[in-house]
Amino acid sequence: MIARTVSAPRVRLPTFRVTTLDRYMISELAGPLLFGFFAFLSIFVAANLLALSRLITEEHASLWAVIEYFLWGLPAVIPYVVPMAVLLGVLLAMQRLSGESEIVAMKAGGISLERVAVPLLVFGLLLSLLTLYIEQTVVPYANDRATEILQMTIKRAPLAGGNLTVYAPLPGGGRQLTAATGYDVSTHSLLNVTVVQYDRSGTPQTIIFANRAQAQANTSWTFAGARTYRFNPDGSVIESREQTLVVDIGEGPTNVLQRVKSSPEDMSRAEIAQIIRSGQLNRTQLGQYVQEYLSQLARPFACLVFSLLAVPFGIRRVRGGGTSVGFGLAVAIVFAYYVVMTISNSVGAQTESLAGIMAWLPNIVFFAFGLVLLRRASFGAG
Repeated sequence: MIARTVSAPRVRLPTFRVTTLDRYMISELAGPLLFGFFAFLSIFVAANLLALSRLITEEHASLWAVIEYFLWGLPAVIPYVVPMAVLLGVLLAMQRLSGESEIVAMKAGGISLERVAVPLLVFGLLLSLLTLYIEQTVVPYANDRATEILQMTIKRAPLAGGNLTVYAPLPGGGRQLTAATGYDVSTHSLLNVTVVQYDRSGTPQTIIFANRAQAQANTSWTFAGARTYRFNPDGSVIESREQTLVVDIGEGPTNVLQRVKSSPEDMSRAEIAQIIRSGQLNRTQLGQYVQEYLSQLARPFACLVFSLLAVPFGIRRVRGGGTSVGFGLAVAIVFAYYVVMTISNSVGAQTESLAGIMAWLPNIVFFAFGLVLLRRASFGAG
């Protein structure tokens, strides 16, 4: 008797293929999306032209320095422009398809409106992830470079901060004063640093000068090319120069960063997390930092929300207007979204336990509203 081995049935995993419909919908979205991106970007640019012109007339800045400052400032508006562009792009694309009865033809061919919206939603999700990456990596670096150009090249002032003074106790009972004229955020370095160490009676014992001090571990900083003056009890002074000198000033880069960037809106999520972990925020500040930390993760997904909302709004028949009607509708939706976002963030900042739900509330509300409208529109005539 021959034993037969019975093989287990093969489980077929679902396959996801890009169909002709998907490629067609993305191709229809490409043109309006680019138009929306440059249209909204031009609005942000126009709003800043007056401020840029003042840098030339009042600060006597060179044209190239202003142009460089302007270019480094552009990435900061991308997280706001891209969701708006997605909204307008999907609106215009759906208006064209609906106006030429292509949506009706798709429905007659057995293609539901939900299936038509799938490639637009997937594209909106991908743009959300891309926007999140840009906001957390490109934007902080570009902002630091723009600040550096503005302060050092245009205003010819310390890079950042005018109140960088740190007091710290010394082991022997004295105290130490550290003063700096600026802070280089990109390299975590204090600029033009002076350290004065006093004994218990308040008499200066040591003075250290350095052009730059770079942050190391915890509260230690490495002073490059430091000049040290030590005062002896007999009144003599010993001067020395050291290539590198490590000094504990009592505060680390996290605390300095909090002073330089006075609000969490100017920080990345990684920088905000450092401030929160430092444990030096009061209750009010902690709520603001936690809310901004969570909001920065939720905001980019407005691309996905707007791509869904734009589908049912776009297929509504509107007499005349065309692009202008779509643009006006996009502005109205964006305005409503950001009003809800501002209110929810304010509530979340006041109540830490609600920070998470408040950060995502605008996306949840508008996404649910979009699902309802899409469902209703799928039973309409298109």
